[in-house]
Amino acid sequence: MITRFALFQGRIRDGQDAAFRAAILSEVLPEWQAFPGALSVRVNFAEFRDDGAPSIPMILAISYPDLDTVHAALASPARTRAKAATEAVLARFFDGQIHHHVTTAHDHDLTPA
Repeated sequence: MITRFALFQGRIRDGQDAAFRAAILSEVLPEWQAFPGALSVRVNFAEFRDDGAPSIPMILAISYPDLDTVHAALASPARTRAKAATEAVLARFFDGQIHHHVTTAHDHDLTPA
């Protein structure tokens, strides 16, 4: 499985955490879920971090079966719509940058059988 992470490095404007989270889930999540071939979408909101760690208030993880599907999703109209929705929310609540990382996942389930 391939997972593409978006790390939102920066800060949510003062007093806007709840509004930011609500806007992401209501305005942007449906657009991310529309990516063709996506197997799962995970939105992770930060609760705390190690001392000295960079501020990353949100991490998005979208998983795909393979790299070809990632490339197709990134070339799709769904990505164009998702990018516009993301930028609109960020303009209201977020100061920082986004960087992306594509990884090969190796899950090791610890749930008892």
